[in-house]
Amino acid sequence: MAEFFRRVEKKYILTKNQYLEIKKNIEEKMIEDFHGKSTICNVYYDSPDFRLIRNSITKPVYKDKIRVRSYNTPKKDDTVFLEVKRKYQEVVSKRRIGIKLNDFYKKELDVGSTEKQVKNELDYYFKFYNLEPKMYVLYYRRAYFDKNDDNFRLTFDSNIQARNYDWKLEKGSYGEYILESEKYVMEIKTIGEIPLWFVELLNSINARPCGYSKYGETYTQIELKANTVKECVI
Repeated sequence: MAEFFRRVEKKYILTKNQYLEIKKNIEEKMIEDFHGKSTICNVYYDSPDFRLIRNSITKPVYKDKIRVRSYNTPKKDDTVFLEVKRKYQEVVSKRRIGIKLNDFYKKELDVGSTEKQVKNELDYYFKFYNLEPKMYVLYYRRAYFDKNDDNFRLTFDSNIQARNYDWKLEKGSYGEYILESEKYVMEIKTIGEIPLWFVELLNSINARPCGYSKYGETYTQIELKANTVKECVI
């Protein structure tokens, strides 16, 4: 089954105190989503010379990422998601196909009519860029949505780890830590305005949005061996 998402996303890097303050204040207004608490496992695909992520970190008008994702460490017969993610300014569109992990490895994408468009797009990317697995990125996530508006979602990611080898999703959680242990990446995901109560909460804890890419940080720190600014809290 193909899935399509289109929404505005904003990212923040929070201290532990900021995270706890937000978590306390959303308890009455938001509930955990379907996946709730999970370990998100991603393998990012790129050209042999990292063309996609090199373009992405120059902050172009639009940028693309190709990845396969699972919610928790999968087994061969579990469903994973092959995704195309495009960002144009702050608007993110994502198309993805659910497929058994073993079928993905065998390249058996037997899709229905509603999925053919996504499959054709993926085929184009894989052939045009000669895509290959480049980075395994994983993190612990807590995800919430507003009780009164399920289009307003929050995710909190922590313990971000990555490696540039051993790319199979079923290999599990290990690698280099990309973000300090008491920092959290919060993402606001919405198709409308951010609720006023949440804007006021962000102002009260002095949280500011920033550009942050987990794949970008991983590429910079692991491949380029470079340090980057790891927080955007004023």
